[in-house]
Amino acid sequence: MSAPGRSIPPSSPASKSSPLGTSLATIRDRDYLLDRAGVIFKVIGDVHPGTHYLGYVKYYPDPRGDRTLFGRTYRQNSIVSKAFGILADRPECYLYSPTVGCVITGVPREDIITHYSCRQTLTALHHSPDLLDTTPVSDDLLAIINWIVAAGAADVIGVTGSFLVGTANARSDIDLVCYGPCGYQAAQALFAERALIHPYEGETLTRLYVRRAKYMTGGSFDALMRQEARKLQGLTAGAGAHINCEPLRPDGDKAFSGTVAKEVGEISVLARITDHSEGLVTPALYGIEVDTVTESTVDEPSVFAHRITHFRSYLGAYTGAFRTGDTVYLSGRLVHIQNPHTHSAFGIELTPWSAAESFLANLTR
Repeated sequence: MSAPGRSIPPSSPASKSSPLGTSLATIRDRDYLLDRAGVIFKVIGDVHPGTHYLGYVKYYPDPRGDRTLFGRTYRQNSIVSKAFGILADRPECYLYSPTVGCVITGVPREDIITHYSCRQTLTALHHSPDLLDTTPVSDDLLAIINWIVAAGAADVIGVTGSFLVGTANARSDIDLVCYGPCGYQAAQALFAERALIHPYEGETLTRLYVRRAKYMTGGSFDALMRQEARKLQGLTAGAGAHINCEPLRPDGDKAFSGTVAKEVGEISVLARITDHSEGLVTPALYGIEVDTVTESTVDEPSVFAHRITHFRSYLGAYTGAFRTGDTVYLSGRLVHIQNPHTHSAFGIELTPWSAAESFLANLTR
């Protein structure tokens, strides 16, 4: 039987560039990429093969959608694993990543027609505020961008999410990213500006719990709120919209270059965080010491328990959520990782490219 041929995406009016789109430059984690089929991918990570940029479908043409882009109706996708189904007619978008250690999705490099840079979009919105609509949440974003520029932080903070590609509406959240230690410090100062951002507290904590608990199942209210309080998030002062900032690794970070992950099975444990210094940025890497194995698909899991030294998360929900000394319930993929910068070791990996609902990291007390 001959191998299936490469699918040919249909031509699309999406080849028309958005005012926010740019020519290809350095592509960073959480940037967006538009391909010639009119599909917009969200980039995940900074380690990519020569053929693709790893990511998942964020927006795609669909008459059931509620967004308009390039004169077409688009649908938003927020679940990474659903990208497999959306791309069912495009097998060239499926690939195996040695770095992540599983089959994932990505956009072939030759199919990219527009790159949306988080950094460059922040600058574009500052210079051309008319690119935003007149909704209260857009007004809040513009005030925040003006603060960032005045603080001299425009090179270390960016805008992602729906505002990145111009699909925001009155119900949109504000999603920011920051890069490296300087970006993290600038973002901390921004989220301390009470004239712009209010913290979740009092009655609004219930709103945050409902927002998170639907996919971070199993955690108590108090424990979940304690780990959420460590993250850069809050409510905008005007519209009361949710705003968050995801800390990313600095430009040129080589932490996962050359990393090879091999899946062994799945495992659930209670573990103590031994080092959170690399857990403050995405992808987050925490040092751990396993106390108890609660469930495993691997025979003789006790053999692995004392050899599991870390957990790595591509899920931004767990970036910055834990500190050294915390006890955490972990459920994810048991992997063996070889890295040229460190010795080989076993770890637990939380990847978004999985339909398993059990990939969790919850603070226990």
